[in-house]
Amino acid sequence: MAIQQGIQVLGPDNATLTIHTGRAGAAAKAGHDLTIEVASWKASIDTSDGGATSIEMTADGGSLRVLDGRGGMQKLGDDDKADIAKTIDDEVLKREQITFRSTSAEAAADGTGLLVEGDLSLHGATHPLAVDVVLNGDGSLSAEAVIKQSDWGIKPYSTLYGALKVADDVRIKLEAKA
Repeated sequence: MAIQQGIQVLGPDNATLTIHTGRAGAAAKAGHDLTIEVASWKASIDTSDGGATSIEMTADGGSLRVLDGRGGMQKLGDDDKADIAKTIDDEVLKREQITFRSTSAEAAADGTGLLVEGDLSLHGATHPLAVDVVLNGDGSLSAEAVIKQSDWGIKPYSTLYGALKVADDVRIKLEAKA
């Protein structure tokens, strides 16, 4: 399957962008693996001759909302989710814009996806990032990348004197409908 020729625009109305965190530290069992939704974002895929030539994405770092927390000693309530989102806004991302711009995008050899490389700007730093894009037979697509927070100058959140931490590696996932 190939991406349609032209400009494809993705956003919350036709796709989801989520962040998945893990936990670390001696008290990791007390914490939660979080699924966080990015509520305000936009991506565009500009193609020529049926192949991806450029991909750009912007996301509002102040639009993150906790959807789910798995594991932990107790279930996350709505107040807990709101507190986590506030901590992300105030202490981690500081409501800054996040951008990704591809530097290369080429079809995978087997034709099932794209190999995308680009620059991710996050928390005042810009670094290269590779993203695997899978084109599904039903016309939908998914993309996934893992970032290490410390590479972008983000100190993973911790509590209980460092005994409970958010893992440094965070998985970013985009899923677009057909």
